[in-house]
Amino acid sequence: MQVKKFNLRLATLGACALSLAATLASAAEPLKIGLVLPMSGPFASYGKQIEHGARLYLAQAGGSFAGRKVELIIKDDTGVAPEISKRAAQELLVKDKVDVLAGFGLTPSAFAVAPIATEAKTPMIVMNAATSSITTKSNYILRVSHTLPQVTAPVASWAVKNKIKKVYTLVADFGPGHDAEAQFKKTFIAAGGEIVGEVRTPVKNPDFAPFLQKIKDAKPEAVFLFVPPGEQTIAFMKGFVERDLAKAGIRIIATGDLTDEDVLEGVGDNALGIVNSFHYSEAHNSPENKAYVQAYYKAYPKDRPNFMSVSGYDGMQLIAKTLEKTGGDASGDKFLAAAKGMAWTSPRGPISIDPATRDIVQTIYIRKVEKVAGKLQNVESEQTPNFKDPGKP
Repeated sequence: MQVKKFNLRLATLGACALSLAATLASAAEPLKIGLVLPMSGPFASYGKQIEHGARLYLAQAGGSFAGRKVELIIKDDTGVAPEISKRAAQELLVKDKVDVLAGFGLTPSAFAVAPIATEAKTPMIVMNAATSSITTKSNYILRVSHTLPQVTAPVASWAVKNKIKKVYTLVADFGPGHDAEAQFKKTFIAAGGEIVGEVRTPVKNPDFAPFLQKIKDAKPEAVFLFVPPGEQTIAFMKGFVERDLAKAGIRIIATGDLTDEDVLEGVGDNALGIVNSFHYSEAHNSPENKAYVQAYYKAYPKDRPNFMSVSGYDGMQLIAKTLEKTGGDASGDKFLAAAKGMAWTSPRGPISIDPATRDIVQTIYIRKVEKVAGKLQNVESEQTPNFKDPGKP
């Protein structure tokens, strides 16, 4: 009996030693992070900003997390091209043998890669794609960006409180747009507002002219807008002004994508006075953000920091903090267990990972576009702290 107990102890010690040896070996190896991003095409600015934020955090961390040197491997999925995103993720896992998948500028990309992350049991960090249901597609997904319901509900509540009772909605015809539309209507109608018209526009190269005319004819007090930030926001604003909708007394309320720092200069003074709700502004007043903005301009003087850059920064921060807890072990199940409930102060404010949904919890701010020292900025006023995605139970 004693011999059996002795052998059992030896076996247990041997297993522990092997586990420790495996962990130490893993910690000594480079940590490979594969970023699937739109680096070319109409959404190339998304990839650039996310990469900027990721590289900035990595540089500040000295190039290593939990004693493991970090290697970033970037694959261009060109934008709304799920098959390319899927192939890129497969190459990163099979050929490059990455430990973590990250990036995902648009929803179709995240949807396409989710089953691959599940099969490989590999952590997948979503740094922008904002359809609410993304985190339900794989138990290995964590999101550090936002969801459209999360950034939409506060501006719908604000509108009714500020005597805007009749609204026309215009959203892009894909997951995030559908989420924004549904949440705006739900919150706005519950608060006593009325939707007087609604339209969904093509994701690629829409002609806004006929839609703008319909809005003008409906005579709403405001139009609620969500289109992918970039060329479309500039095109919409140009048409809005040319067709005199503002002169007709129609206001714009929107998610903060519309007045993203990347496009504000392109929109110009037509953006002044637009009220929107979002989770990050370059003008956010905190020590963490002031340090971030200063470091960003030093590293990338030709660009302005925006919400995508901060998500890239926080995505890397999540990976680093999680590996500190696991002792450098990036294996899927250990990584996810350690990441759930993680909380820290981001340049955007306090954020955390909801342990139940693996989605981000954060402050959503009501902002208004103003000129600050001659520069267009999203100036924050009201805030909704610790706001979870209302699109989930």
